[in-house]
Amino acid sequence: MQGLIFAIIAVVFAPVAGGLLAGLDRRVTAWMQSRQGPPIMQAIYDAAKLFGKEKLVVNRWQILCAWVYLIAAAMSVGLFFAQADLLIIFFVQAAGAVFLVMGALSARSPYSQIGAQRELIQILTYEPMLILVFVSMYLVVGSFNVSDILAYESPLIAKLPLMFIVLGYALTIKLRKSPFDFSTSHHGHQELVKGVLTEYSGPFLALIEVAHWYETVLILGVTALFWATSWYWMLLLLVCVYFAELLIDNTMARMTWRWMLRYVWGIGLALSFINFIWLYAR
Repeated sequence: MQGLIFAIIAVVFAPVAGGLLAGLDRRVTAWMQSRQGPPIMQAIYDAAKLFGKEKLVVNRWQILCAWVYLIAAAMSVGLFFAQADLLIIFFVQAAGAVFLVMGALSARSPYSQIGAQRELIQILTYEPMLILVFVSMYLVVGSFNVSDILAYESPLIAKLPLMFIVLGYALTIKLRKSPFDFSTSHHGHQELVKGVLTEYSGPFLALIEVAHWYETVLILGVTALFWATSWYWMLLLLVCVYFAELLIDNTMARMTWRWMLRYVWGIGLALSFINFIWLYAR
């Protein structure tokens, strides 16, 4: 019963937290670029404005895909705060990400098509990394359940420091930050218009934006599991990680998808292998 209450609260308030984070992202990015930047609430204002616009879509399949993407993102956040199994959360989130790609592929726009292909490559890049992170947590805790991970007596980052770096790659891709923002970007430096989001507009674009806020909360929640023994250190860890993501986004140029595959899989698999050996050697 308590888990259900937490899940409902999370589903209701996660978009607010994600929207505020998106606004803070814009403000800090503007500060790094010596600009004033918009208000922190601007991302929420923009989404509200989109919900009030006319409903225009290329085909009805886009409507279904946008709703499935949102529902899957909300369900994954709800399951996480209900302290469910990480693998179930992973598959629910992955299903929503696939529907985002399918919605973009249903349009004939070359921008949308290329953006969808790049988004699919990104999914194939970060999903194996997330699986390795969850497996490493299982090797330490002995369970995939979020409740058991939260109850573990010591910070996971002490035993999984390299897996924390691997999670950072997935976090950078999911947040659509440079150098991995080539399927779409929330800032004005996307050479493919809006890539995978090109043919979405109005309330359906707003649905996808809210779903992205849910995913931001989810991936930061997974990051928080690495220091779940103290609320103070957990909050400090999240602040440092998010600021590092903004710093990387503003200091690195976009790379190619081939570079992303080689770099993330090469370094990610190497770090995972070393951390697994270290766990067995202890």
